[in-house]
Amino acid sequence: MCGIFGVVAPNVDRFFLEKATSAIAHRGPDDAGYYLDDHVGLGHRRLSIIDLSGGHQPIFNEDRSLVIVFNGEIFNYQELMEQLMAKGHRFATRSDTETILHAYEQWGEDCVTRLRGMFVFAIWDMKQQILFLARDRLGIKPLFYGSAHGAFSFASEMKAILADANFPRTLDELALTSYFNLSYIPDELTIYRDIRKLLPGHTLTFQKGKITIKKYWDLYLSPLRDKSENYFISGFMELLQDAVKIRLMSEVPLGAFLSGGIDSSSVVALMSRASSSPVNTFCMGFGGDVGGYLDERVYAREVAERYATSHREFEVRPEAEGIVETIVRAFDEPFADDSAIPSYFVCKIARENVTVALSGLGGDEVFAGYERYLGFALSSKYNYLPAFIRERLVRPLVESLPERPDGHYTINHMKRFVRGAGLEEGERYFGFLRKLNPALQSSFFNDSARFAEHFDGCREIVLKHFHSPNVEGKADSLNRALYCDLKTYLPEDILAVTDRLSMHHALEVRVPFLDHKFLEFCAGIPPEMKLKGLTKKHLLKQAVSNYLPKDVITHRKQGFVGPMTRWLKNELKPFVVDTLAEKKLRKHDLINPVVVRRILDEHFSGKEIHDTLIWSLVVFQNWFDLYMDNRE
Repeated sequence: MCGIFGVVAPNVDRFFLEKATSAIAHRGPDDAGYYLDDHVGLGHRRLSIIDLSGGHQPIFNEDRSLVIVFNGEIFNYQELMEQLMAKGHRFATRSDTETILHAYEQWGEDCVTRLRGMFVFAIWDMKQQILFLARDRLGIKPLFYGSAHGAFSFASEMKAILADANFPRTLDELALTSYFNLSYIPDELTIYRDIRKLLPGHTLTFQKGKITIKKYWDLYLSPLRDKSENYFISGFMELLQDAVKIRLMSEVPLGAFLSGGIDSSSVVALMSRASSSPVNTFCMGFGGDVGGYLDERVYAREVAERYATSHREFEVRPEAEGIVETIVRAFDEPFADDSAIPSYFVCKIARENVTVALSGLGGDEVFAGYERYLGFALSSKYNYLPAFIRERLVRPLVESLPERPDGHYTINHMKRFVRGAGLEEGERYFGFLRKLNPALQSSFFNDSARFAEHFDGCREIVLKHFHSPNVEGKADSLNRALYCDLKTYLPEDILAVTDRLSMHHALEVRVPFLDHKFLEFCAGIPPEMKLKGLTKKHLLKQAVSNYLPKDVITHRKQGFVGPMTRWLKNELKPFVVDTLAEKKLRKHDLINPVVVRRILDEHFSGKEIHDTLIWSLVVFQNWFDLYMDNRE
């Protein structure tokens, strides 16, 4: 796993190339390499995983007309290498990086369709003067690009692009509005108007100043209702076992995250069955009495004992001041999913013992594991009630309920549920996702008229994925929700936090549930087999029932988050109040301090849970101080 940077400009400066590449040295502390000519500069930082002695980058083809920098792992590279050697290609290394380069030489831009793994790469074609960029199908690895002052640049993280002190940092207002609604920035947007993300499953060519972007892969959800549950279980378990097995490829120590949930536990079970030695497993818990129902260590221990893993735990305490700045610096833009805190520490403890870790990420989006999927399904039935009962009786009663003192989201979820009743299903699902209460929307920003259109823009981003023609059948609304999350929440939240915080510690994380062959098979599973009655992940639970302890399968999903609701009301309250003081908000004068005070009062009093929104405000304020006010 590595970090890449590149720039196309009339005169590429060697000093700047090295400076920008060094900004992402944490992604690859083992080695650095550079390519420079009159038009292009490529930089690479290496974390050595495969071909430890021969994988130095950049790498050239036989006649040195092509050069590549690469971040990721290609799990079928040995098979591709054999095919390419049979066609006459000569290899100087045994690395997956060189395999990509020869694949491009053989098949052109279509080479990406043959790659199985997680990747971003850049190839400079000297003869045609073309820069070719590609990102993996699901967006496991990030790639940013931007243009300014006659130069086109790209990087694994924005901090490399921002190493140019003159690169514009103009705020993207749609991105900012989306951030406060979702807690992350979706699609190709970033907080900077002049920097964009290359979307998952897309390629980009840059030639003579022109950018051309193409989509090479997407997922099509088409239920096969003539197939039995046993057919699907047999098929996806075979593919999942293969996906886990090929991800054990490594020349360095390897382990797994073990949260105590069904996804990570299933990965550990399959790893253990495929490994000749005990698997290294790593788990998080929450200190004091505030962890409560969120602490799943007891379930993780059961799995660790069953498979005799080498198990390590870390206990997270409510200390935010240092970690907030670390998170902001890892992302270079506001990112407010509080799972970043346990993610930071589990990556830290894992890296102290291994270089590669497998994760259960993606299982929720594939098999319908989130609580909101159940609420969304039930909302359709709730709408059969007459509108006057829903709006005049039930909703006022639910809205008046105080939040639970233990920080559990039960009442908050009920409020979201009744607020969305009666809406079109896409709008209803957006209501389950949004973090900013609609009642606060019109007064949240100081200049409400300036931001009004951007609230609609954020909603449209979500709705375009929800209503995508890639989901077959108008009645399959659950599949629409799953597809929507695969295109938004998964790449720009879950995978983003995993990449940034694992690479902050120079740790590679592999995600077998997001193997594209596995996903393409699972796209045929009817949604009623994923969410059966009130049972989430029904089919996966059936499939792994003999692999895991019963209470690991049946206990309520907690999610990889901390007890932020209670922390904000107790240990972190002084830090929050100080960070969101009116004099600090006036630095940018974007957000209404009166509304912020209301949000804090409602949360501290228990009237409403605003933990995600408050955390979003805290992170934004820290980002602004670092990147806009002090201009790091």
